[in-house]
Amino acid sequence: MMILRLPERSDEAILRRAHQELESEGHQGFLLHGYEGSETEFENYLDAVSKFSEGRDLPQGMVKDSFLIAEVAGEVVGRISIRHTLNDFLLNYGGHIGYMVRPAFRRNGYASEMLRQSLLIARDIGIERVLITCNDDNLGSIRVIEKHGGVIENKVDDNGRLLRRYWIENV
Repeated sequence: MMILRLPERSDEAILRRAHQELESEGHQGFLLHGYEGSETEFENYLDAVSKFSEGRDLPQGMVKDSFLIAEVAGEVVGRISIRHTLNDFLLNYGGHIGYMVRPAFRRNGYASEMLRQSLLIARDIGIERVLITCNDDNLGSIRVIEKHGGVIENKVDDNGRLLRRYWIENV
């Protein structure tokens, strides 16, 4: 059974490893909110995650964001980011929900379960219409989003990569 939860101090080693795994694939990395790699003090990082989730002392242009890790049987399998509102960038490129599954845990249905649970959280927050984007060549994410009711609105160019913009009615 999967749970979505806040990261904790005891997660430091696995979260740093997960970040490196995704970076090595050419992704932005697993951790968000100012994580700068090995030089980042993990306590400061956890404080930043807390501030984002509370919408407190946010950097200019950033929005309130619930950052959660997905855990199955004690293993961190992925992460989810639920943005409570959309700024211009998120409206065009990022969406309300972003998720990543660690490479070793892909193709096990975890992304689908992460999105399902995230939609419930988004509904509780009051997000009735959810925007989710994914790369045009990411067939796994396309299937997950469409399985959960995503309807493509359009495709946009994001610095040379094509993104699909999907809306999910979440009422």
